[in-house]
Amino acid sequence: QVQLVESGGDLVQAGGSLRLSCAASGRTFSTYRVAWFRQVPGKEREFVAAITRSGSGTLYTESVKGRFTISRDNAKNTVYLQMNSLKPEDTAVYYCAAQGDYGLESPPLSRAGGYGNWGLGTQVTVSS
Repeated sequence: QVQLVESGGDLVQAGGSLRLSCAASGRTFSTYRVAWFRQVPGKEREFVAAITRSGSGTLYTESVKGRFTISRDNAKNTVYLQMNSLKPEDTAVYYCAAQGDYGLESPPLSRAGGYGNWGLGTQVTVSS
């Protein structure tokens, strides 16, 4: 098990940038693949981006391609989500999720049900 704490959410104007961080407890974070999801009230949690345990593979939902970048620093037990050219429709609570990955490295995972560890989320609000 790993504990996840998100940070970096804020109120920003459209066109602005934010960097979210997901800090993990434990010394084996490098064995976890990680993803970011987001949710707005009344809607299902939506996949945003995912990264393999080594950081060599990434996956994005279509609406954020070219604007968001997921990365990780395993030495710091942290995964980042750099968000540029933010739009009002990016407004949501952003959650970090992680799942252990052992043996041969698995590809990035977009399915929420595949993750067993979740943070409490950080609010991102983009004003028009």
